[in-house]
Amino acid sequence: MKTLVDIPEKQIRSLSELCDKYNISRAEAIRRAIDLFIINNKKKPVDAFGAWKNKSDDGLSDGLNYQENLRDEW
Repeated sequence: MKTLVDIPEKQIRSLSELCDKYNISRAEAIRRAIDLFIINNKKKPVDAFGAWKNKSDDGLSDGLNYQENLRDEW
């Protein structure tokens, strides 16, 4: 997919410098940046089992955090 994106001139200069350094195109650098953004912002699965298996990553998926949260209520 082709797209049009407004990027500030300062970022373009910095991006061009990095592209020259790594010998890649700006398009490739932007694709890599998008990949990293997606990876870093995906919800990570909880490595749990039993009663914890379907808990979301809301701070309660870790048994110790859950216990501390309950004790904080006392």
